[in-house]
Amino acid sequence: MSNQEEYIRQLEHVISKFLEPLKGIPFPLAIKALTGFKVLTFEPSVEQNKKLLEQLSKAAQLGGRKAFEEGIFTARPNEAGNHIEPFVVDALKDVGLKADKPIAKSGKRKAAGYPDIQIEDEWNRTIYLDCKTYNTLTKDQTFRTFYFSPSKDPKITKDAFHLLMSFELDTAEREGRRAFIPVSWQIYTLDKLLIQVKHEFNASNKDLYTKESLLARGRIRK
Repeated sequence: MSNQEEYIRQLEHVISKFLEPLKGIPFPLAIKALTGFKVLTFEPSVEQNKKLLEQLSKAAQLGGRKAFEEGIFTARPNEAGNHIEPFVVDALKDVGLKADKPIAKSGKRKAAGYPDIQIEDEWNRTIYLDCKTYNTLTKDQTFRTFYFSPSKDPKITKDAFHLLMSFELDTAEREGRRAFIPVSWQIYTLDKLLIQVKHEFNASNKDLYTKESLLARGRIRK
């Protein structure tokens, strides 16, 4: 085997290893590395945390009930997560918490990306809350449902609790149409979450649509 062939073989081996997902990464470690801020451990036995959890639980019940009554109209259960956020935000305010879209590093409120909601409690502590929805049959499946990416303008700007509020969905008729309705809710802390990093190759439209690569073309209409 020539030196060039050996080099190519080693390069292929390295690339194949690079593309293997990195598993078992503590979520708090990833957040600290990407933003510089800590994921605080949520200890339920702390009195302030008991009060906060009571408020969050009440908000989940109130927001879920409102969404149950009105229905969520979307194509898939996982897409309903975006639609349930307004119900949750209104309910959080109703129970005495400050809640809105997170204020990013730039000072602007951002909707896209993790997390969904920024909360301030009566002790001026920050809580980042993500909302998720799922169908009963898909709760234990291994498809990717939670993710976040590095950002030049991160939405995480403080040491904070990171929590997840999830709603189990069923279907029912609302206003003569098929709708998703919440039938249960759960609140999780993310300070114990283990995540993975999955590498990928990618290209933009500018990379794809080059004159050098064009093989044929045509028009459907003038």
